[in-house]
Amino acid sequence: MDGDNYSIELCDDINRIPREDWNTIAGTENPFVCHSFLAALEAGKAVGGETGWEPLHLLMRDDNGKLLGAMPNYLKNHSYGEYVFDHSWADGFIRAGGQYYPKMLSAVPFTPVTGPRLMTGKATGTRRHQLIRGLANGMTQYVDKLQLSSAHINFLPMEDTETLVNEGWLIRHSIQFHWRNEGYLSFEDFLASLSSRKRKNIRKERKSLVDAGVKMLQLTGAAIKSHHIDDFYRFYMSTINRKWGGAYLTREVFEHLHFSMADRMLLVMAEYQGHIIGGALNFIGSRTLYGRTWGSDLNIPNLHFEACYYQAIDYAINNKLSSVEAGAQGFHKVQRGYLPVKTFSAHWIAHTGFKNAVARFLSAEERGINEETNYITLASPFKSGSKPN
Repeated sequence: MDGDNYSIELCDDINRIPREDWNTIAGTENPFVCHSFLAALEAGKAVGGETGWEPLHLLMRDDNGKLLGAMPNYLKNHSYGEYVFDHSWADGFIRAGGQYYPKMLSAVPFTPVTGPRLMTGKATGTRRHQLIRGLANGMTQYVDKLQLSSAHINFLPMEDTETLVNEGWLIRHSIQFHWRNEGYLSFEDFLASLSSRKRKNIRKERKSLVDAGVKMLQLTGAAIKSHHIDDFYRFYMSTINRKWGGAYLTREVFEHLHFSMADRMLLVMAEYQGHIIGGALNFIGSRTLYGRTWGSDLNIPNLHFEACYYQAIDYAINNKLSSVEAGAQGFHKVQRGYLPVKTFSAHWIAHTGFKNAVARFLSAEERGINEETNYITLASPFKSGSKPN
């Protein structure tokens, strides 16, 4: 880094990094890179041990030991829980005689949310670019030192991609569906921006739950009690079991999050005949509400849409948040006001031949992503001339 002496180190335990130091570098906008969230994953044993997620957080310090930058970072022995899918890359590299795993990954485990990865506190302009280059180069140096196949940075902000491209990284594009607050004063104000057919459909879906006697509760901070966490963990496991997937998050993770981050959690709960029968877990950022996971005991029509999408929009409007990010995938979100937004990941491939093959794949994939985005945008539920179009 120009004019600076700095060192790069890896730390295998987030709690060995002072919380205040980490949070100063991470900032306050995104809840998933804060010390408490990452510590909950480690304390709850969702990462570490035999999970295939070995914490190796990357730290940049000056000569006096002051933290200049940091990256939430892991040594990965598989590609599960990332939401940026590179299984085909691994298969191809292995068939060619290479060893793809372990690889290095900067990400928030099990969390497909764009946010700071190359974290530099309040640094801006040229200084920030210098720090980003230092962090990225430190990451690739450890790839070489540990003889790894690759390094990956998932769901990083678009503004960081240019610096990485100049350092030899490949950029991958994907799509999520986000809702934008265009200064709406109420949920009805938002509905007024939709086409008549879409507006009527949403009203019909919401009314069906009222008619069924379902009451929705929005809980945050001290309003979230231990029994709510018990209920939600049951819902979470119900969803996992129905989808035949692995439960990435342990009960202990939810307990740690409740203890340390209740004021940044929004738990939407559905009450039916005096019992809590479903819910959705969201996290509150400084400008964005992030939907994470949901589940229910009963299969009530439209409950998923209400708990995950409409309640999130309602909360965002009432609390003047600028957007709602409702997680990965889901074309069905479009007709409910969530439009396609590009997300980005960065990839450093050590083997030149393999890097060239991945670059060709990404070029073709990006063309497909652009075509899909254009197609989906045509299905916008907003009236002609409305801002979100």
